[in-house]
Order: sequence, then C-alpha cells, then structure tokens
Amino acid sequence: MVELKAKVDGLETIRDKLIQYSAKQVGTFHQIDTYYKVPKGRLKLREVEGKSDAELIYYERENVAEPKRSSVFILIIPQPQVFRQILERIMKIKVVVDKVREIYFYEGIQIHLDIVEGSGSFIEFERITSQDSEQQKKDLSKLEKLREKLNISPQSLERLSYSGLI
Repeated sequence: MVELKAKVDGLETIRDKLIQYSAKQVGTFHQIDTYYKVPKGRLKLREVEGKSDAELIYYERENVAEPKRSSVFILIIPQPQVFRQILERIMKIKVVVDKVREIYFYEGIQIHLDIVEGSGSFIEFERITSQDSEQQKKDLSKLEKLREKLNISPQSLERLSYSGLI
C-alpha cells in the first residue's frame, strides 16, 4: 500500500472538491483505534460504531512527511469486547484515537477526511499497490497528483501516525 497524510485547517473545501470531481462517498464512521505497545511497527484494534466486528491492524511504514509505502495486515475480530480484554491482559495500551472518518474513492485512491479528537482535521490517501517498485512509484505519483489537485500544501504532510500525534 502507498499512502499520505496531511493536517488541514478544515474539510469543507476538500469535501466540495471531491464532490465536484465525482468522488464516490462511501460513508461517515465513528472509529476508536486502540494502539498497543509493540517492539516493531504499529498494532491497533479498530472498533467502528454500529459494527459488531472489529479489525486488528498491524502495519509497518516509514515516518516521513511525504507519500510513503506501508505493509499492512488486517484480521477481522468477531467478538471485539472479549478480544480487547484478553489483549489488554497481554499488552499495554499506547494511546486511544477517537475520530470521525468520511471515506471517498477517487480514481483507485481511498480518501479519508478525518476529525481526530484532540488533534484536528486531516486528510489521508491510500492506494493498494503491488510489490513491484515501478508500480509503487507510479502509485506514489498518483497520490502526489491528487494532493496537488486538492491544493494540499506539501508543508502540511504528516510523517507520524495518529498514535504519534496525540
């Protein structure tokens, strides 16, 4: 996967542009991400209001303020309350991220408009890509072009995950 994240002053202008470009809106979701302390990468349990299942997400990625590659593994958890209790007996919580996320799709890119409690507004782009380095370069370029199209300043790009910003 390739991705980028930027802090933005507000989401209205970006939302209007996405609608203007006919991006497909998937929905708006209240997500609670509980990050756990792990020796390598990041591990979080994502619970979404109204969903009975949760996702256990492990990922590794560079901490750079530019489009970047990441390796992601997602496991569906059918009983998140029980699983969370077991996990918290084994591991320490690093941080809990509470956010409202709007999801859009545009030209093969998943776009997140996030309002993160205690941190502000952000936009994220994610695109699933292959292991081929040439294809990854092309996909990273697509993220850059969308960033420019939406007038998102390169100076606003974030290098950290939400777990590092809170």
